Amino acid sequence: MREFIYYSRTAPTSGSAIGDDLMKSGRIDIAIHTVIASFFLSHGIREDTKLHLVFAGHPDPTKHLELSPVTEGKTGVDKIYLSKKDVSWVIKRMLYKYKPNTKNEVFPGYFIEKKGLLDLVEELSDEGKTIYLLDIKGEDIRKAEIEKDAVFILGDHLGLPKKELKRLKKLCKTVSIGKKIYFASHTVAIVHNELDRREELGN
Repeated sequence: MREFIYYSRTAPTSGSAIGDDLMKSGRIDIAIHTVIASFFLSHGIREDTKLHLVFAGHPDPTKHLELSPVTEGKTGVDKIYLSKKDVSWVIKRMLYKYKPNTKNEVFPGYFIEKKGLLDLVEELSDEGKTIYLLDIKGEDIRKAEIEKDAVFILGDHLGLPKKELKRLKKLCKTVSIGKKIYFASHTVAIVHNELDRREELGN
């Protein structure tokens, strides 16, 4: 299982804060593109991936949305049918279904809770996961040793806050996909491609 953590300083933390103009709704459009890049292939959906969305926008930060789509079973009972056009609706629904003091499963494999970035990273680290921070100054991912149960952290268009970034650099291994700065969704696709190729080569 490979995992990604996408952190957004501006993404809304309430379903009612997401309007028709997604770019003006805390740049929730970036999160939607990141979901699509995380899970969708040309003719299928990845079953080896989990995505964590950490939203720190208004009105009630910080929310942690965990997405691990269930692909087996009856639609509407064991799983939901997820398509690219549904992603905005799914995120909005998850935010609406937030319940204080609990990790609520909104759909099979889709959870929401109140949790910050550092708490999430520390939790995953305690589970034995190796955490990689994507940073332009990190080790070239093509040369880096990547553990099988890897977790990759990336930020939105504003980047990760300095306070969190300082702590994360102590907790994580830092890797880079190159000297150019890509969109978050493109970064996820590049990391996926690198890991896919390693698996194909048996590395």
